[in-house]
Amino acid sequence: MKNFKFKLLILVFSLTVITSCSNDDTNNGKNPPIINNVSQADDPDLQPITQGYANNMYVIQGSGFSSTQKIYFNDVDTYFNPTLVTDSSIFVTIDVNTPYEGGSNKLIVVTKNGSVEYDFIVAPPAPIVQGFQPVNALEGEEVTIYGNYFLDPIITFDGNPATIVSSSLTEIVVVMPANSQHKYVEVETISGTTSWGTAVGTAIYDDSFYAPWTIEPWNNHEYVTDLSAAFQGTTFIKKEIAGYDNIQGNWEYDDQISEYTGIKFAVRSDTPGKLIFIFNGSNWGNTDFAVETTDEWTEFKFTWDQLSNPAAVQNISFQEFTGSTINYYFDNITYTID
Repeated sequence: MKNFKFKLLILVFSLTVITSCSNDDTNNGKNPPIINNVSQADDPDLQPITQGYANNMYVIQGSGFSSTQKIYFNDVDTYFNPTLVTDSSIFVTIDVNTPYEGGSNKLIVVTKNGSVEYDFIVAPPAPIVQGFQPVNALEGEEVTIYGNYFLDPIITFDGNPATIVSSSLTEIVVVMPANSQHKYVEVETISGTTSWGTAVGTAIYDDSFYAPWTIEPWNNHEYVTDLSAAFQGTTFIKKEIAGYDNIQGNWEYDDQISEYTGIKFAVRSDTPGKLIFIFNGSNWGNTDFAVETTDEWTEFKFTWDQLSNPAAVQNISFQEFTGSTINYYFDNITYTID
């Protein structure tokens, strides 16, 4: 991302220099706008295109843009950053909610000196994958994939094609193909391919705990089912944890961990928080294992090496470490394979 932003700044600077060198008295920012072409912002050759995808950035090239007031894609008033506008170019991202059906198929730039229309088709965004469940599905079992923009999808698990049972814009049900353990699900549409970062067969908790793991009821936690609020799947764990208190998993013994490389989990909190990841009960109060939380889901990973190369997993717990009482939420506790 940093590399793309750097290249973008160079491109904006280059186009600005070209504009300032080529402007004359007949093109002084007072003429009506003209669109010559549109290109992908990350295309170093700026090849002209007539179709783009929502949630992607593009360069509009032409003249008379310095007084731009409005930009419309498919009749949607689209935000643009004025600092990314010169007289000859505009960098703009097509809004993710721009309709891709029933629109005008027009790009319109409105300036103080007039407006211009340009034929431009907005295709749907690339698919968004928000998890699947059950993570520990076996060959032949059905799996539900959650997300958005699933238009005529093709589903694979690291190249293994899956049979689609049903499909809507936001959910796909597939049959888990053979040889999919420890593989990553990929959703492909006409607009691109997206994968999910949790591999099949690695879950300790997705929408529920897999034996032998659980959290004992005396923790006074709860399970919240809300697809729109979950990190993965539909259900996550919530607990109001008092300052320096904790949420403790049960004690078991799993020594079948050589095929994994560590553990990861997703966590958020209502207000800024801090938790210590307690692994096998050995690091209470050890800030080397502290994670800071916000009201957005954040995924954290610890490798076996960081966890002193354990022979087995025996316990997973979390200790509050701000000293305040905070609502914490946990989801997608899994092993890692990379």
